[in-house]
Amino acid sequence: MQTIILVVHLLLALALVGVVLMQKSEGGLGGLGGSGPGAGGGMGGLLGGRAAANLLTRATAILAGSFFITSIGLAILAGDNSGPVSIIQDGTGAGGAPTHQQAPAPMQPHQPAVPTGE
Repeated sequence: MQTIILVVHLLLALALVGVVLMQKSEGGLGGLGGSGPGAGGGMGGLLGGRAAANLLTRATAILAGSFFITSIGLAILAGDNSGPVSIIQDGTGAGGAPTHQQAPAPMQPHQPAVPTGE
C-alpha cells in the first residue's frame, strides 16, 4: 500500500512541476518566459489566453491538493511502523534491562591454585 501511494506521490510531483512550468510568466523576469514575439509561441495557439490560464490554474490546484493528501497519507503510514514510544511499551524496567530476560546465573567460586614452592 505504501509503495503504491509513494509512486502516485512521485507522479503527482512530476506533473505538478510540469504544469507550473507551462504557466505563463506574469512579470518579475523582465519579459523572459512569456509568450511574446520572440519567445516561441507558448500556449497562445492551443487555447485562448484566459482559457489556458484557467485550465492550468485549476490543474495546479488539483495536483497540489492531491500532493498534500498523498503526503499526509505517507506520513500516517510511516508513523504506523515506528517502534515503542515509552519505556512501558518497550518492556524495559527502571534499570534499563529488559524485564522479559532472565538474569545470568551466578558464577561459582574457583579454588585458587596452591603454589608448589619451586
